[in-house]
Amino acid sequence: MCGIVGYIGFQNAAEVILEGLRRLEYRGYDSAGIAIAGRDSIQVVRSVGKLQNLSAKLQECPLMGNMGIGHTRWATHGEPSERNAHPHLDCTRQIVVIHNGIVENYRALKQELINQGHVFQSETDSEVIVHLLEEMWRGQSEQDLISVTAQALTRLEGAHAILIMSSLFPNFLLAARLGNAGGIAIGRGEHEMYCASDIPAILPHTREMVFLETGEIARIDSSGYQCFSLTGGPVTKETFRIPWDPVSAARGHYTHFMQKEIYEQPEFLTDTLRNRLNFENSEIVLEQFPFSDQALNALEKITIVACGTSYYAGLVGKYLIEELARIPVEVDYASEFRYRQPLIGPESMIVAISQSGETVDTLAAIDEARQKQALLSAIVNVPGSQISRICTGLIFMHAGPEIGVASTKAFSCTLVDLFLLGFYLGQKRGTLAQERRTALLEQLIRLPKLVSDVLELDSAIKELAAQYYEASDFLYLGRGINYPIALEGAHKLKEISYIHAEGCPAGEMKHGINALIDRHLPVVTIATHDRLYHKMLSNIQQVHARDAIIIALVSQGESEISKFARHVLELPDLGHLLNPILNVVPLQLLAYYIALKRGCDIDQPRNLAKSVTVE
Repeated sequence: MCGIVGYIGFQNAAEVILEGLRRLEYRGYDSAGIAIAGRDSIQVVRSVGKLQNLSAKLQECPLMGNMGIGHTRWATHGEPSERNAHPHLDCTRQIVVIHNGIVENYRALKQELINQGHVFQSETDSEVIVHLLEEMWRGQSEQDLISVTAQALTRLEGAHAILIMSSLFPNFLLAARLGNAGGIAIGRGEHEMYCASDIPAILPHTREMVFLETGEIARIDSSGYQCFSLTGGPVTKETFRIPWDPVSAARGHYTHFMQKEIYEQPEFLTDTLRNRLNFENSEIVLEQFPFSDQALNALEKITIVACGTSYYAGLVGKYLIEELARIPVEVDYASEFRYRQPLIGPESMIVAISQSGETVDTLAAIDEARQKQALLSAIVNVPGSQISRICTGLIFMHAGPEIGVASTKAFSCTLVDLFLLGFYLGQKRGTLAQERRTALLEQLIRLPKLVSDVLELDSAIKELAAQYYEASDFLYLGRGINYPIALEGAHKLKEISYIHAEGCPAGEMKHGINALIDRHLPVVTIATHDRLYHKMLSNIQQVHARDAIIIALVSQGESEISKFARHVLELPDLGHLLNPILNVVPLQLLAYYIALKRGCDIDQPRNLAKSVTVE
């Protein structure tokens, strides 16, 4: 969750690092700091709050040097304060560390270090790392530094991503990764090197990157890097070329990244479909899904593991895969999966969903599945991310960099990828006839254009937001495949507007939901054409009987629901399996405009982060 940036080269390091940290603001943070290595000393500037506060301090007290590290902190141990902000210095002020993760045994280590004479300046767990290095580096030569640092870091319990810099060794940085506390990307420039916890931080400077695996440490100087295992010996790394355009990571003329990313959906849905549709044979092509036909036909169960918005996408995926491929599908919160002793094995497939590819709970779920010898597959957005490196079967979202904390385009691209997966498994297992495959592909190719059409409802949705932004509660109702869309709509509203919202299955109204409904409650109903349309119509009549404010999503040409709903938004009809992708777009816009009207920090909602890399 913390943001990490490092630089060594010929530029002013403070400027490069501050720019990189700005590109990581979406991760969420409450304080920030930068350290620059001078000839004989380390200079540190830290501040509480937004990066503009750090920038103001740097204008008053400029840091000059060509090597440095920077950090945005999300408080876990110790309140947000200047003394608890990173970077942290040792007692001699010659070693400095930034850290993402939690040192689970920090109390014992801290007491040991205090007994050895070390003086702590913060309440954080992270500070024990720099004092541990101070203790173990004492008297060591540069030749032995990697092995000694490895010994120090292996004493830490938990998962960690760490950058280390020292005036004792002023020509290189050290980067290390232990466990799944987020990634470390190392990027190569011309006589300069970059490292960061997330790709967008350094994307304007380089697209050639390597990624540290758990248990690895890298020595980085201006000419390149060397990578070693913490247990000893050099490691050869694969270089990834990141296909993202740096411009796509900028906000452009939009007010917020979330608004931009909602409007980018037609473009990136097209990218998600590109080269995957074979109309000649009515087939789906998944080039990075190398499981044999025998293995796919032997599957007895699929388990989708994900968190947050990705979990709701997984619930839609259950409907898609079960209908298209006729395989039983379970959907688990990744944070709960490994704690329930799941019944999976070689005839099971895990489908992990993660935009970042670094979500710690999802990584832990994959590890549980690997131990039980299940087939490992994933839907991810970030090339080179840890999940993309450890899973055998991959389906990339192709959503480009998603900066807003509230996921939008990654959600819709994930739904398309789940549709593609269900279709692919169906064609392999013989559950989809040629005629139906042809019809589904014809529907699929129309999807980006129809999403563009839905975006034309922008002004009508903005007017709705102006009427109901002061509501204290919202209820979202859906049935069947659109029940998860109701969950996602409520999720979007509460995470960026801070309004309490619930998504509920409309068929459960008589089992408790009706108690919530009165004339003050806005109720968003998803009632586009599908197999449960008439059931949903009956549910809307029940809501109407209690005088609630009904906002209905309906298919174009619908006339019956308008008799009961106060507001009707008409959407194109693309068939029951693809309509959910169209249906979610108005809910994204509604959440955005309500949050905008309420003056909320839309791209960086309170208490949330884009990439959750600690449990």
